[in-house]
Amino acid sequence: MLKSVKVRDYMTTNLVVFHPDTDLFVAIDRLLKNSISGAPVTDAKGQLVGLLSEVDCLKSILSGSYYDYESLGGVVSEYMATNVDVVEADQDILSVSERFIKERRRRFPVVEQGRLIGQISRKDVLRAVKDFVSPDQFVHKLA
Repeated sequence: MLKSVKVRDYMTTNLVVFHPDTDLFVAIDRLLKNSISGAPVTDAKGQLVGLLSEVDCLKSILSGSYYDYESLGGVVSEYMATNVDVVEADQDILSVSERFIKERRRRFPVVEQGRLIGQISRKDVLRAVKDFVSPDQFVHKLA
């Protein structure tokens, strides 16, 4: 039954998104304020062009601190990952679950014709499972 559930049914659509020209320290501030570990980067047309993670931010700060504090910072495009693994909105949720396990990912950007439309996380998949297990069965399992 879960095989017929699509990513679009459980993905998050209200995302923090950066643009390539976003100042790195503005991006870091938004990551911290939203308590997230990374965010997609899109161009002006909404096409996914990269992903900026906490690790990318740390690498930029570390490399800048070795050379000169004046060189710290820059823009997101200088530090973001450009080879981003994505899923399609119409993929079934079980195939995405397999990828979470195999690729050890926490979340995937969801695209439709290259355009970012959301994000699916492991928690979203667990929410789908909970929705398809009868309430009695779920409560019984918790007891």
